[in-house]
Amino acid sequence: MKELNQKLATVQTKLKTKKTSYNAFGKYYFRKAEDILEAVKPFLLEQGVSVVIREEIIATDPVPTLQSTATISDGENAIHATAVVGVDLNQKGMQTAQQFGAASSYGKKYALGNLFLIDDTQDADSTTGKTSVVDKIKAKAKPVITSEQFEKAKDYIKAGGSLEAIKSKYKLTATTEKALFDEQKANTQKAS
Repeated sequence: MKELNQKLATVQTKLKTKKTSYNAFGKYYFRKAEDILEAVKPFLLEQGVSVVIREEIIATDPVPTLQSTATISDGENAIHATAVVGVDLNQKGMQTAQQFGAASSYGKKYALGNLFLIDDTQDADSTTGKTSVVDKIKAKAKPVITSEQFEKAKDYIKAGGSLEAIKSKYKLTATTEKALFDEQKANTQKAS
């Protein structure tokens, strides 16, 4: 499992994915799941891994809810990341298949983003160079790291990942941050 963690950390550290789609209404660029998958492909043979995405309906009431799971595997071990999204059946101008497709695309994008630690910080391709209100809200609304994510974060640091990457994705308590900092420090000392 340690080898797969190292391979994932390598991909997470080196992966660059552009925001190639433009929202004319909101005047911003965004990335799609296809952008992430295209950026990941060069790492597959290089690292000897595969990436798959699976989806399932996990609830129907009060709204249909999809769970997308992105998995990286070396053929023996696997690491998973999930995203859960609701299907907006009241979205005007869309047929049911399109509503499910939109939710599916969104779920895939966020499952891949969770797996590869892709954040939605301001990119160089922004039209204004300013941080939007939505970006500011997202930055404040980082999820608090769960105990399961904390264990994965420790493995990520052991594999050479950085505490800063984790902090950019999750809100950490002082205790959690110190524990991860100590893990990073111990890992750095082992490498010396």
